[in-house]
Amino acid sequence: MLQTELYEKIQLLEEKFNKINQKTETHLEGLLWSKPITYWDYIQTDALLNLQIQRTTLPDEMVFIMYHQVNELLFKMILWEINQLCHTEKPETPYFTEKIMRISRYFDMLTTSFDIMKDGMQVEQYMKFRNTLTPASGFQSAQYRLIEFASTDLINLIDARFRATIDRNTPFEHAFEHLYWQAAGKDYHTGEKSYLILEFERKYKGEFLRFMEEYNTINIWQKFKQLPENDQKNPELIAAMRHYDKTVNITWVMAHYNAAVKYIESGQGNGEATGGSDWKKYMLPKYQRRIFFPELWTDEELKNWGE
Repeated sequence: MLQTELYEKIQLLEEKFNKINQKTETHLEGLLWSKPITYWDYIQTDALLNLQIQRTTLPDEMVFIMYHQVNELLFKMILWEINQLCHTEKPETPYFTEKIMRISRYFDMLTTSFDIMKDGMQVEQYMKFRNTLTPASGFQSAQYRLIEFASTDLINLIDARFRATIDRNTPFEHAFEHLYWQAAGKDYHTGEKSYLILEFERKYKGEFLRFMEEYNTINIWQKFKQLPENDQKNPELIAAMRHYDKTVNITWVMAHYNAAVKYIESGQGNGEATGGSDWKKYMLPKYQRRIFFPELWTDEELKNWGE
């Protein structure tokens, strides 16, 4: 005779498989022949550890590759949390706060990890293997752009010079051409779009436009504004939103900038980014003034943003 607990589990399995018109006994028999799961199968360790393909014989290139792959995995974790939050119809304040803090912790990890690349490669090696990366650039991280689109209203990502001419009725295609990073993707000698951004757009522009439209009314800021008015004044929630905004748009960017300065201005190269962008004006917060939630900062804080 089956134990009560086991019998109850079988009943629950019956309910589960009946809902999808499946036979419970078929699935149970399948378990007889299935292999036990292992850590390396579940994590796909072999596949993961074979994704690092060097273009040179310089050992520190492996550090560079793995570090950026870790970044992309963390970006995916961030987008995973954002997707859940933004597609929850009416998120409650504790849930909203929890998700924002998770996202912030991922960016905190990204920020502190820059020392791995900043202090973990020999300048001489980097200045050699970086020439094999041209014209590729970290600028071309599509997931980072998706995080931006999903975090704030699109107007806050528009080049400050054009914000007065763009509103919610502006076609997404037009807004796309005036995003802050478009300036960095143009050859700063000719003003024309560089190969860097042309290839980036060829690969991702369609996805970006769809994503911009999808998150236009459900981005993190819009979700925040949908909370009850009293909850929008919750100190813990406001602190979490401000921390996320500052971490992404100042702390993380400056960590990236400082790492770039060490190598690009080492005196061993031409001082230019691999993609040919005006990297200082692109990266420094005081130039771009990229702010996800400007309404949560004082006039003085906004004035001194990134200083």
